[in-house]
Amino acid sequence: MASPISDDKKVRRRMQVLSLHLGANKVSPMSLIGSNICLSGEESELPEEDPVFNDRSNALFRMVAGKHRSIHEPILYYFRQHPELVNPVEMLKDEHRELTMRQLEAIVWEIGLRPLTLLSQDPAKYFALTEAVGHVDLSLGIKLGVQYSLWGGSVINLGTQKHRDKYFEHIENLEYRGCFAMTELHHGSNVQALQTTATFDKETDEFVINTPNEGATKWWIGNAAVHGQFATVFARLILPSSGSAGDTDMGVHAFIVPIRSLQTHAPLPGVEIRDCGFKVGLNGVDNGALRFHHVRIPRDNLLNRFGDVSKDGVYSSPLPTLNKRFAATLGELVGGRVGLAAGSVGVLKAAATIAIRYSLLRQQFGPPNKPEISILDYQSQQCRLLPMLASTYAFHFATDYLVDRYVEMKKTLDDEVIADVHALSAGLKAYVTAYTAKSLSICREACGGHGYAAVNRFGSLRNDHDIFQTFEGDNTVLLQQVSADLLKQFKKKFEGRALTVTWNYLRDSMGTYLSQTNPVVTHRDGEGHLRDPNFQLDAFRYRTARLLQTAAFRLRKLTKQHGSFEAWNLCLNHLLTLAESHIETVILEKFIHAVNRCDDKTAKSRLKLLCDLYALDRIWQDIGTYRNQDYVAPNKAKAIQRLVEHLCHEVRLVAKELVDAFGIPDFILRAPIGLKSRQYSEYSHIVGF
Repeated sequence: MASPISDDKKVRRRMQVLSLHLGANKVSPMSLIGSNICLSGEESELPEEDPVFNDRSNALFRMVAGKHRSIHEPILYYFRQHPELVNPVEMLKDEHRELTMRQLEAIVWEIGLRPLTLLSQDPAKYFALTEAVGHVDLSLGIKLGVQYSLWGGSVINLGTQKHRDKYFEHIENLEYRGCFAMTELHHGSNVQALQTTATFDKETDEFVINTPNEGATKWWIGNAAVHGQFATVFARLILPSSGSAGDTDMGVHAFIVPIRSLQTHAPLPGVEIRDCGFKVGLNGVDNGALRFHHVRIPRDNLLNRFGDVSKDGVYSSPLPTLNKRFAATLGELVGGRVGLAAGSVGVLKAAATIAIRYSLLRQQFGPPNKPEISILDYQSQQCRLLPMLASTYAFHFATDYLVDRYVEMKKTLDDEVIADVHALSAGLKAYVTAYTAKSLSICREACGGHGYAAVNRFGSLRNDHDIFQTFEGDNTVLLQQVSADLLKQFKKKFEGRALTVTWNYLRDSMGTYLSQTNPVVTHRDGEGHLRDPNFQLDAFRYRTARLLQTAAFRLRKLTKQHGSFEAWNLCLNHLLTLAESHIETVILEKFIHAVNRCDDKTAKSRLKLLCDLYALDRIWQDIGTYRNQDYVAPNKAKAIQRLVEHLCHEVRLVAKELVDAFGIPDFILRAPIGLKSRQYSEYSHIVGF
């Protein structure tokens, strides 16, 4: 069990909370951090000589890092002024957890940001906040997400006004620290099969929360092991029957369950709390396990937006079926996937910055009797790192679009937008986090032995980020959701219609499909043609459409032979490839759109270069598919390979400018080999020279 919070810490917390209630959170940024930084959301004025954001006149910087300066700058400057709150290279688990909590308190109590207000009123700024704190430490980003996106988000999105009135301010100011208790030891992604129960007791007007068996233990619950005082518990709502028919299971609902005393911080009666212990990464987050032994909570603690129970035990819902209620409940939690996709891009930006700056600095070999050359001048290093840099930019614009769609969804509640955000967030979260996980290892290897030094951060970034592939839904499960959505649209369009209609769909969805597959076009290999965004998009869409059509036909045939479940399983790899192809198409579409809307000539040429490299590298990586379908002739395939290598060379010439545009200051990046200057001297200083 966690030990109670010390008296001095409780006093400090109460003073800080009181100051927030009295409006003292609106502190002077000048007095707070020594710079004239505005916290109100307006553009801030910074000293021109300050090295942190001195690239802000650069158009690339404005497009990539400058969009949310009003959120990023106060956080980054605060941690510059408080190096004692920046993570050391070596730290014990318990120390890391306490430091992460102190960092979160500083963001709310000292910088004066209001994350839950941002989440509910301006989600784009909330996700910008999570990216900035993730650069400080990924554990801090996850800790913030647990408190506000998961615990706070579940209360405001699944509850009603009575819950907002009772909990909002307390969650906002960290007076009520909470958990999100969905995952169980025996069930993770299959939320509908959760086993924890919440049985209504009409006599006392209470729900009884119970863990019926070991497999129903809530597991990996962030904030539970040490700091959490409340939990949003997902449990099966059970209504006892007065007759002989037996109890009625109304499906999974969410309940607010206090787990620790607000006075002593001791676990409450009936609540067992255990520490999940040291993890591969993210050890600043106190993951715990929870069991409930007939814990009673008031009926009002049911988060009742989509389902309610009256005092008489009568269930009511604005949605007609259990499946619709379940879908609506999970749909409201999609913001977690949006945040993980955007946060993963932030990790990729940091890793790419470190690896590329070091590759520009490090010299190795060269022509006889001439100076050594930068290792980024070697084609092998370019083809290793620079398509990754292009992908980083591509993912940035794609997740920007996802955030915009999420904001639109929250404003309009439009069914079509909700469906789009659900599928897109699942796909982008899965695709981007998987790509980033692989790229972190590539960056480490590209920096040789120095990449293995803990101080250069690839190890911690890799370990901390790895779980992003599992958070908020396992990536394999999420990609299946994307494929299911595509197949659903396909079925709607072609149910009971002739096979020729399917081919018309393929033609229509690719625009110029018929002209693209004639022998003249399949052999075209000129640079102008290959760098034409119309060719690139047509190629991506063609691949997706063919995969969708063949998947639909295979499933139809196999379902007749084996049933729907076995048919899906037999086509699973096909379906995962379909989902990835679709997401890559969306990413390219948004990258091309970003290039077209850029109004600075130099920045636009840089973005076009990166966009072409992203598109052609992805085509080359799957060239077998295009060759097998006679979409690309042999001479054209060779031309694509040569052009990818040429584009890598062109990107190398502006690589420093491109990573600088990410706007990650040296004191936040911290890896000595990835700093803007004095890399070797800083690295030597680390070991005592």
